[in-house]
Amino acid sequence: MKLSPHDLQQLDEETLRQLPEAVLRPLSVSLLADLKEARERLAQTPTNSSRPPSSRAPWEREAPMADADAEAPAAEPKKTRATGTEGPAADTTDAAAAGAAATDETAPTRRKPGKQPGAAGVGRTQTFQAHRTEVHRPAVCGCCQQPLALEAPAVAYTAFQSLDLQWGDATMPGLRLWVVDHRYLEVTCPCGHHTRALPAHGAGDPALERVQVREWRLVGPGLATLIVALNLRFRQSRARIQEFLHDWLGIHLSIGTIHQTLHEAAAVVAPAEEQLFAEVQASGLLHADETSWPQHGELLWLWVFVTTTTTLYVIAGRGKATVSRVLAGFTGWLMSDGWFSYRGYPQRLRCWAHLLRKAQGLVECYDPGGRAFGHLVRTTLETLMATIYTAREGPPPDGGPVDLTRAHAQDLERLRQAVAAHLGHRHDKTKALAVELFNDWDAIFRVLQHPALPLTNNAAEQALRHWVIARRLSHGTRTVGGSRVFALLASVIDTCRQRQHSPWTYLAKAITDRRQGVPLAPLPQAGV
Repeated sequence: MKLSPHDLQQLDEETLRQLPEAVLRPLSVSLLADLKEARERLAQTPTNSSRPPSSRAPWEREAPMADADAEAPAAEPKKTRATGTEGPAADTTDAAAAGAAATDETAPTRRKPGKQPGAAGVGRTQTFQAHRTEVHRPAVCGCCQQPLALEAPAVAYTAFQSLDLQWGDATMPGLRLWVVDHRYLEVTCPCGHHTRALPAHGAGDPALERVQVREWRLVGPGLATLIVALNLRFRQSRARIQEFLHDWLGIHLSIGTIHQTLHEAAAVVAPAEEQLFAEVQASGLLHADETSWPQHGELLWLWVFVTTTTTLYVIAGRGKATVSRVLAGFTGWLMSDGWFSYRGYPQRLRCWAHLLRKAQGLVECYDPGGRAFGHLVRTTLETLMATIYTAREGPPPDGGPVDLTRAHAQDLERLRQAVAAHLGHRHDKTKALAVELFNDWDAIFRVLQHPALPLTNNAAEQALRHWVIARRLSHGTRTVGGSRVFALLASVIDTCRQRQHSPWTYLAKAITDRRQGVPLAPLPQAGV
């Protein structure tokens, strides 16, 4: 027979000691069978069962090979449909290292994705009929520094084609592919000097040192924002983006071009990070949360900090240093979970939803003492929540500050005594909840003195939900640069949406300005 959850709840050590041997032996056989089945289920992994690889916890995953550090997702093919004018972002393999590895006949041969050393180059073959030709002329002679007249002899010395998307308007909505031919002229000055027009460029991001922000790009600002939207908002890999652009727009782009477009977009909006940090640190109420984030075999954490109009993402370690760096000078209310890194802030609030879930887990556990303690915690919190919601419905009767602690002094004292009694409980989950309540007592029940403050950390948890799904699909990032690209673009996208502005309009203008060397415009303000 198999023991049901109802049967297990009634069994404890004292009951087993009182059973006669004739009854205890078959019961022990049943318990052993149930234990073996439970252990076998716990031991199931993607390598020995039909469980998907994404079900493995991040810290249980094996670290990838040291040479597999390309940024493209693992599911992308090694060969692409076509290549663009801009090469793939992956580094080439070091020939000496490859030769040394080849000496070991037993070691499997591995190579980096992308173009290999010595392979023949492939140029772009797809061309379009241009909608417009943009001619770039130098304005001043590079020698005598005199203005160059429009009638001065000139010849085009180089050119490139840019693919872009134009948004429609209310009368003709939709998107239209727009092709521009850029021609750069060499002008002869009367002094005899030949001056060439050079493509404009903007400042990059020091953390993304291999990314250039420049005018000479196959992908225009509008098409670049579509690529960012497909990757960040709609969770598509670079290979899927390549497929979509080919099938729906007839555009052939290489994986490397798509990859560089994403990194350039992040470098464009990198200066906005300073504005986001300042707004987070100056906020009066801040929601903070974190979730695991793998980066090339290293377990990091995706942090989110949410105010009423700003969302900031940071990928870093889970230590206190990250919180101290982001919240330097912060003096407002901080809503968080029970992680110790938050405990240094005096005006801290605790999420009651976490506590209710843990209390419900004890109610459903098999330990009698744990069930009773969980029931007490749950009923006490539910009673206090009802009182807080009632207090929010209108101003206090006497017009003074609201303090609900005195009205529920007996409930709080009863819970405090129960917490103290269960600090050394034998049941691990019961002990853990008692210790959590004991350590964060003031942060948990501070809301009784300020009923208008939030009870849950839903704002931060909802912000992370979308990116948790993206993490399960992409298995995180592979480089420090890739993590920064993800955090920067996610912060800008979610902040713009909070403020009821289109992130794609802002991003397209930002790319256009930064490629011309114009400073990045501030993030749009809410209600403007």
